[in-house]
Amino acid sequence: MRFALALAAILVSQAHADSPLELNVYGLSHHWNRAEARALNTDHEVNPGLGLRYELAPVEWCSTPFAEAAIYRDSGANASYYAALGCKGFSLSDHVRLGAGLALMQSQTYNHGNPFVAPVPLLSWQISSVTLNFIQYPRIKSLGIIDTTGLYLSIPLR
Repeated sequence: MRFALALAAILVSQAHADSPLELNVYGLSHHWNRAEARALNTDHEVNPGLGLRYELAPVEWCSTPFAEAAIYRDSGANASYYAALGCKGFSLSDHVRLGAGLALMQSQTYNHGNPFVAPVPLLSWQISSVTLNFIQYPRIKSLGIIDTTGLYLSIPLR
């Protein structure tokens, strides 16, 4: 974990806001129903991992499309594989955008280890050249997912 924080600090110092490729550094999560998370053994709230986000060219219906892929330790302490296409489409202010992604996920923690697709709402806050992302995994009982908010950084790469 210390290595990931040191790497993130170095990358932030070298970041350029106009780069279409970003390093995603995961994370933290918060489980809104902690008793349910404990009962399902999915109450781990430190979720380290790495991924890449690529800012795609604007299209008619979205000025801020992106694709991303990652691997991180999920709330059940298993490796979670994640790939998404999304849009940070609605500007709440100069530095805050609201959007969503459609994610393909696979983890032994959820859906009996089978891959699944889920919507992922996203709030992004641009701080200098770094973006702080809040994602909301909605409760999907059939997949074993409880209401969880995740937090990760996107750092532009040269």
